[in-house]
Amino acid sequence: MRIVTQSLALGLILFTMTSRAYPGSFKAGAVVVDVTPRKLPVIVNGGFTSRSFDKVLSPLSARALAFSDGKTQVVLVAVDSCMMPRDLLDEAKALASEKTGVPTANILISATHTHTAGSCMGALGTPADPVYPHFLKGKLVEAIAGALGKLQPARVGFARVNAAKYTALRRWVRRPDRIELDPFGNPTVRANMHAGRDWDNVTGESGPEDPWLSLVSVQNADGKPLCVYANFSMHYFGGGPGIHADYYGLFCDGLKQKLAPEGDFVGIMSHGCSGDIWRRDYTDPDSWDPSLTMEAYADAMVWIAAKALEDIQYDGSADLAMAERRLDLAYRVPDAQRLEWAKKIVVGLEGRLPKTKEEVYAVDQVILHERQRTEVVTQALRIGDIAIATTPNETYAITGLKIKAASPLEKTIVLDLANGGDGYIPPPEQHLLGGYNTWAARSAGLEPMAERKIAESCIALLEEVSGNPRKFPVQSKGPAAKVILGLEPLAYYRMDEFQGARALDSSGNHRDGIYEPQVAYYLEGPLSTAFNGAGEPNRSVMFTGNRMCAHLPELGADWSVSLWFWNGMPNDGREFSGWILSRGNGHGLSNNSLHLGVGGKSGYTGRLVLQAGAKGGDVIPGQTSTPRWEWKHLLLSKSGSNVRVYLDGELEICARDVGVGAFQDMFFGGRSDNDSNWEGRLDEIAVFGRALGPEEALVLAGKN
Repeated sequence: MRIVTQSLALGLILFTMTSRAYPGSFKAGAVVVDVTPRKLPVIVNGGFTSRSFDKVLSPLSARALAFSDGKTQVVLVAVDSCMMPRDLLDEAKALASEKTGVPTANILISATHTHTAGSCMGALGTPADPVYPHFLKGKLVEAIAGALGKLQPARVGFARVNAAKYTALRRWVRRPDRIELDPFGNPTVRANMHAGRDWDNVTGESGPEDPWLSLVSVQNADGKPLCVYANFSMHYFGGGPGIHADYYGLFCDGLKQKLAPEGDFVGIMSHGCSGDIWRRDYTDPDSWDPSLTMEAYADAMVWIAAKALEDIQYDGSADLAMAERRLDLAYRVPDAQRLEWAKKIVVGLEGRLPKTKEEVYAVDQVILHERQRTEVVTQALRIGDIAIATTPNETYAITGLKIKAASPLEKTIVLDLANGGDGYIPPPEQHLLGGYNTWAARSAGLEPMAERKIAESCIALLEEVSGNPRKFPVQSKGPAAKVILGLEPLAYYRMDEFQGARALDSSGNHRDGIYEPQVAYYLEGPLSTAFNGAGEPNRSVMFTGNRMCAHLPELGADWSVSLWFWNGMPNDGREFSGWILSRGNGHGLSNNSLHLGVGGKSGYTGRLVLQAGAKGGDVIPGQTSTPRWEWKHLLLSKSGSNVRVYLDGELEICARDVGVGAFQDMFFGGRSDNDSNWEGRLDEIAVFGRALGPEEALVLAGKN
């Protein structure tokens, strides 16, 4: 990170906190500049290997929006490009700053991520076009200056609308017995994009989606539409063969036709955090319409946006604040063995472009070794009570959600693909699941902790531009949560974390659990309106081979556990479908230990099974089959040597003379010996220091 002296940093903070707009001084201006390649054919980015297009299906644009409050000027530019390198954008900003006087840190340039635009940086098997980057740089300067030249008295407002129907998770977790090889020949692929097409191979989604279409709407002094700056988390639609702005350009043109077909209105669609997102919902195959056109998709988004804009309240005296940080980050460089493998392949290419997956990743290993480190840019902009934060290239939806949740300002947008092109940036736990988004290359090369550093930088910048501290979000307590708390648990794990390693205890007793590394966070949980209240989704954890451990030495002879479970494994997918909870010593099975799971091919397929002690064959089964991918409630109640298990409030297993030792640890999402750990979600785990009975079982299951 660049070093700033204390006095300069203090001055910047004081300026940000004291700078306020002069009355009536808020202005805005917007322009559209054509950035379609003039020289064809042009190399096009977004494919695995290099390709070129020699025709234009729709023009490409740089759409710029400038603001001024009388003291500060800022400019936002969204470019129809797959991705753009930081050095090119830094050069464009420097030229624009020299021409206009706007500081480079007050210029935000992002890519829409169309996969059918001229290539201005090398990625995977595609090089940069030899001509287009220089042409684009000049056009970016033109767009920045043009927007500033259009400044006029204006007012600004914000709207946000749920558009979940038009976005979904494309990255799914593969079954532990269906792991695939990565390009380096290693069995590391536990998750991959579009794996959900075959339900037999997967256990569920690897993360949440961000369903919100956000809109910054700008009007002139007469109340006429001037610009709408939209943001949505959807990777791209896909088109071609030919130069095309994808649905982003269609949305912008459609919004203009809807709002102000005869005026100078400018529509802008920016790219939300979408590294693990696409438009196909693999959870609902019946919803997939292969005949859906890009035009119909864009029209639907225009209709949603136009409807949301009807209720906006506008502010004509908004002030501005913007801040930037530059982070020095490491690449995941190859070790000596991988580098030797890569160099042999590169030598064999004899100067030609790579054509196979192996060749593509070999070339990039050499490049990462040569580069070692890089610099990335994060920014935060405040427009009155509206905030925009930026991440460099393709962050996951959960990254945008966590930044929004922590932002001091409720009206916050998070961009990816902004101010550089640094590849996929998964959260650390997603690196452990492998897959295309994590394979070390220019398209996914940053260090595993890069996502946390970038998210923290964005949140800190939002604090700086707002002058307020970050939020520490927690789920609200709906009636079901209040029921659990009313029963006075020893520990209550709501499993609503954005990241590990702590599973926070919501009981107030400070008995936090610890997540093991390979766990996915913030997926949809059960009964949102019951646990959280209206309008707020309940969240859960997706277990993908590791567990959560709670240290509970206080448990005596009588105790209970209430939780909700969602099984991602086919019931007959392995010997035991999976173990939900376990009390015993870690790394093995102990006499007098206790384990509860779901049966598989070894017997009692899909039914709850209770195992007491170390003999895996000695299990006591339930009678009811539990469906895959469906939330179920479970209560295990131990009174002395008697154990009762309730499924959805009904008694399922009754075991007598069960000896359970005074083990201090309880494992959730797996067995103490790590055999057949849970592949699915768990949520709302409550541990009680007494035996609960049938009435409490019904209440906790929501049946009474």
